[in-house]
Amino acid sequence: TQNQALSAILFLYRRVLGLELERLDDVVRAKHRVRLPVVLSRDEVRAILNRLTGSTWLMASLLYGSGLRLVECVCLRVKDVDLETKEIMVRAGKGDKDRRTLVPESLVQPLREQLSRVRQRHSKDLRLDAGWVEVPNALARKYPNVGRDWPWQWLFPATRQYKHPSTGQLRRHHYHETALQRAVRQAVHRSGISKPASCHTFRHSFATHLL
Repeated sequence: TQNQALSAILFLYRRVLGLELERLDDVVRAKHRVRLPVVLSRDEVRAILNRLTGSTWLMASLLYGSGLRLVECVCLRVKDVDLETKEIMVRAGKGDKDRRTLVPESLVQPLREQLSRVRQRHSKDLRLDAGWVEVPNALARKYPNVGRDWPWQWLFPATRQYKHPSTGQLRRHHYHETALQRAVRQAVHRSGISKPASCHTFRHSFATHLL
């Protein structure tokens, strides 16, 4: 590119030849193209969500209603959701920072029902000597059984369990992000919306609709 070529020339003159080029202010640098994010209207968001069901509907609703990123949503744990204060704690988000975001009133009851379903499944897993999830290594060393505790369970667990190769524990991973991406992509297609919408589009739309 033009900017790469100019940088190479400057390096040659300054670092190799020990010379300073003059009149650099007259050089016109190539400008980066600014790409505006795709934003959905409220009707378009509703059209997409209406073509989702179950957990994928709830996750996509959180992407929009709480402004969550894809990975932040699928990695939510039970302890991160406070339905009394209507808040979600996002752990180690972008830039490895924690933050709080809101829970829309319309999602409080669906989240309560989701927690009930997950609790029933976890109780069944415990009876079968399973019920483990991955937790931070330092925490697992200090509290060896914390991976079976209710607060650390995934809000959106995978349907299948797997056997950890070193511990032999029967674990559940969280719902995979590619599965949600695929479900949203199919819903966009069925809705007839021509915009190149994706999971991240819900977050852009959330921010825009707050303005």
